Amino acid sequence: MVRTMSLLRSLFRTARVPALPQEVAGLMADAAVLLDAPDERLSPVLVAAALGAYGPAAELLAATRSGAEWENRDRYLGRIVAFARNRDAWLTAWLAAAPHDPDALLVQAEVAVRRAWESPVRAERLREVTPLVTAAAKADPRDPVPWRLALDHARGTRAAHTAFEALWEQAVRRSSHHYGCHVAALRYLSDAWHGSHRECFDFAERAAGDALPGSLVRALPLRAAYALLTEGPGTRTTSVPEDRIDAAADLAITLSASFAPGDPWPAEVRNLLAFVLAARGRWDAALEQFRRIGPHATSFPWASVSDDPLGRFLEVRREAGARAAGTAPLRGRARRGRPRGHYA
Repeated sequence: MVRTMSLLRSLFRTARVPALPQEVAGLMADAAVLLDAPDERLSPVLVAAALGAYGPAAELLAATRSGAEWENRDRYLGRIVAFARNRDAWLTAWLAAAPHDPDALLVQAEVAVRRAWESPVRAERLREVTPLVTAAAKADPRDPVPWRLALDHARGTRAAHTAFEALWEQAVRRSSHHYGCHVAALRYLSDAWHGSHRECFDFAERAAGDALPGSLVRALPLRAAYALLTEGPGTRTTSVPEDRIDAAADLAITLSASFAPGDPWPAEVRNLLAFVLAARGRWDAALEQFRRIGPHATSFPWASVSDDPLGRFLEVRREAGARAAGTAPLRGRARRGRPRGHYA
């Protein structure tokens, strides 16, 4: 673990890594890599929203709900909420036109929770927005996404395990393998919140074992490994053997191999996998994931170690190529990235 933490600290530093010819490393050119690029369904929605129209966002979320596309729904919600947080008038107009729309209510609830999360009196503010979360959950009883939000809300209010378990039961009743709900539960169980690293790994490994091949839930142990690597060994007396970290990475490598290179669907998992593999010093395997990522860099996990997530992605990608080629990178002066918000 000491060696791993040393490698992890290198991810916080500003690096000057000799650039490798992309064609040699099998990587796309730096200029071709995009951060959090929207897919073909979301892109026109965000363009319309920037022009003040909420209709396309309403139509997209309604389509995911009617088609029970719960994973897509959760992903699109996150991007729409990121826009709505800075455009109060846009969301107000939508709610005024359709005050009982399950999709507008869900956007409203998530915006409120994210804002409350950033407050110095987080728990108090989160309790104040509880009615919005409840209204979103009641608007469409089939939808698991409000229950993912409820799990995040419970973590922030430091709800007891009994309350968490009741929410978890409601979530899995609606979608037994919903990735977002599983990630929310894993965060609740983390050493930084209401559990321990061992509880995280136990939960994640059970869920991954029950998931179907190709399900992103099979990457849940990788999320547990990330928490251990970034939060440290923890304060609770529950150690985790390092081989569980490598086993989590190996399982995620198998999952990544089941998708085509450049596929945007597993992009965040592949970004996280490259991060963990680099932290473990598994440079050849990390380079392979960077190849599979193609142009799809994601803010998570790179924003957790840098104010410039795309820049950090490219630097570590270059380092993976240099390390795998046996070229020693040149290190600059160490600079810690500031801690990020705990909502994500």
